[in-house]
Amino acid sequence: MQNAIAIASRGELVLEETREGARVSTSFASLVERHARLVFRVALAIVRNPHDAEDVAQETFLQLFRGNKWDQIEDERGYLARVAWRLAVRRHRSRKRDQQLDRELPPQLASLQPNPEQSAMESELEAWLHASIDRLPEKLRQPLALSALGELKLVEIAGILGLPDGTVRRRIHTARQILRRQLEKRKG
Repeated sequence: MQNAIAIASRGELVLEETREGARVSTSFASLVERHARLVFRVALAIVRNPHDAEDVAQETFLQLFRGNKWDQIEDERGYLARVAWRLAVRRHRSRKRDQQLDRELPPQLASLQPNPEQSAMESELEAWLHASIDRLPEKLRQPLALSALGELKLVEIAGILGLPDGTVRRRIHTARQILRRQLEKRKG
């Protein structure tokens, strides 16, 4: 059995010994160190739960490790972002189905607790924003979520989604315009 590689909640690398003398290859460990934060943030943008994002990040690197071809990847960031994106979407859809079956309250309603006035207003706005983003059509929501990470270039987002650059740019712009108008209506 090999060492376990864990991704902490902020995307930092944590190596855990699972067998005496076992060492993760230096090249793989350095790959994880370079990209753990990116993979975590891509996953978090989709699943919106730090624990699930950690699981997705770990699964991403585990799949890469099992394939034993990490040193043959040309565009590491793009490849890892695509894998993390797909795994996160799969996990998110699975969670949504489970929640519909269990008829649980949405996370933003279940987690509201009495706070001071400013904190309450901020959390209400954040919940509204997440709900508004969730209501966007998937073709607008996905590029917006990836662009909000701030670590991916437009070209990388286009590669992940398999779309032309111009389409991604237009979808991000359209999603932002929709959210801006909804926010203005909310304030007005």
